[in-house]
Amino acid sequence: MPTPSLRRRLCSMLYESMLLFGVLFISAWLFSTLLQQRHALYLRHALESWLFIILGLYFVWFWTHGGQTLAMKTWRIRLVGNDGSPVGTLRALGRFLLSWLWFIPGLALAWVLGAKNWMLIGIPVANLIAWAGLIYLDPQRQFLHDRIAGTRIVDLNPRKKKQ
Repeated sequence: MPTPSLRRRLCSMLYESMLLFGVLFISAWLFSTLLQQRHALYLRHALESWLFIILGLYFVWFWTHGGQTLAMKTWRIRLVGNDGSPVGTLRALGRFLLSWLWFIPGLALAWVLGAKNWMLIGIPVANLIAWAGLIYLDPQRQFLHDRIAGTRIVDLNPRKKKQ
């Protein structure tokens, strides 16, 4: 199956982030209500860990049950193994952890350099652009984290070529 364009994958990711806002909002509300969190810094690291686990559960569950999150269904793209088979739990978990490479290197570099003002945004954004641009080094136009995890994103709605 063909690979969807970078534009479609990025649009799907943007839509996914809007859906995840609601998921994470409800999860944070539950956490803070059940644990009586009265101040944003109280149990901050526990809340961050909780939200990370919620994100992992969300993606791993959807990827192992049909290969599509809600946004991926909308944009008609699916996650499969390199051979086209459904993705297993360990592979989906590996892909989830590797997908953080979109953010972590840029944030870590900004922290190491003590970035302030516009550089605090510019360095992570440059990381995002560089990570997205790496698809042009792959013959199948897959993201690097997919390549490492042994997964692929496929287009379920390929365009028919005009004759």
